[in-house]
Amino acid sequence: MQPSYVRLVENVALPKMALVRQTFPAVDAPSPERAVHEAMAGAACVAETIRPGMSVALTVGSRGLAALPELVRAIVGELRTRGAVPFIVPAMGSHGGATAEGQTKVLAHLGVTEASAGCPIRSSMETVEVGRLANGMSVRIDKLAFEADGIVLFNRIKPHSAFRAPNESGLVKMLSIGLGKQSGADNCHAWGFDYVGRFIVEMARVKLATCRVLFGIATIENAYDRLSQVVVLPTDGMIERERDYLAIAMANMPRLPLGPLDQPLASGPLDVLVVDYVGKEFSGSGMDPNINGRPSTRAISGGPSVSRIVVLDVTDKSEGNANGVARADVITERLFNRFDREAVYTNSLTSGVLIAAALPMAMPDDRTAIQAAVKTCESHRPDAISMIRIPNTLHLEYLYASEALLPELLSRPGVDVIGEARAMRFDGDGRLLDPWPH
Repeated sequence: MQPSYVRLVENVALPKMALVRQTFPAVDAPSPERAVHEAMAGAACVAETIRPGMSVALTVGSRGLAALPELVRAIVGELRTRGAVPFIVPAMGSHGGATAEGQTKVLAHLGVTEASAGCPIRSSMETVEVGRLANGMSVRIDKLAFEADGIVLFNRIKPHSAFRAPNESGLVKMLSIGLGKQSGADNCHAWGFDYVGRFIVEMARVKLATCRVLFGIATIENAYDRLSQVVVLPTDGMIERERDYLAIAMANMPRLPLGPLDQPLASGPLDVLVVDYVGKEFSGSGMDPNINGRPSTRAISGGPSVSRIVVLDVTDKSEGNANGVARADVITERLFNRFDREAVYTNSLTSGVLIAAALPMAMPDDRTAIQAAVKTCESHRPDAISMIRIPNTLHLEYLYASEALLPELLSRPGVDVIGEARAMRFDGDGRLLDPWPH
């Protein structure tokens, strides 16, 4: 039996929606194996630092990088070819419930196992202090990585979802927070995200000076969530060189078809945004505020002005870690029931962003959740609701757009309306039926 409050939305008319395809400028890398081989073969720092028989800790984080298992296996293979004895260290701060077993499990969900990588995974939450910042903050690093003969940093360079700074997500943050484990992440986040951009650089400088970091391997992705480039950065100048690649990564981001085309982020008003899934493989915040304009902190701004955001579910890979779904206005009861407080609260208490652990209004199903958003979006034209539906905030090649948006989209470069507008379809349980192209 439906709750009594459902009657308040059951007669809300939903706009007709048409399937739309966006085309983004994009460069694809060759195969992950070839991209890694060419990057490492062409980097003098690789030949200068790798010695036969040395143990090398390779960092792998909790994000769903494009071609992650293939990239890890390729890097391990290149290290072995040069005589090194590599092992993987999960470098993900407090993720995985801040336990060694949990972090190994996160890697497995991302497709990285000892079998897939071809080397051991050594997971521990134990850290050692390698210095202190001027403010007294302890700088800590994973003990197993510290004791290895060398450390190779591996991560994707990408705009962060909670702060703006010269260095955001990438090798610097992996070194400072990822390898700092729970204690390091706690220390860095304790002052709030207004300071994170500064602290990750200061902590990285301490670790580069005191730890055996050999070099970093970074990936850049294109707007289609595909591998675009693999680069090797030596420790000398790593912090500064990463900034150039961050600018490229920002320009590569996908976006909603709103606002001026010459800006990296969408802008302007939207009545309703429907997001099928949130998940850690899409963004550290579950859904990227660079896309939806709904940050959880004051340290980031920009993006569209969306009146109501609906989220329908959380991915299986996230195992209930729907951290950040608080930035939605309405969710489904299905998502509410999958929300894992253990994982979400651990993330939020570590980052200090408690609002990210909140839950929005939960409606019984997809239909009533969308109806609730349409009813309350404060549109002055209820007969012409501007609404976009996306699968998640990472994959934006295909989307559904309401009839009210079609005239503008038809004249927008890089956008093709590939289907007629039609009524949204739901099954007997109120779940959306309209599929996504494969």
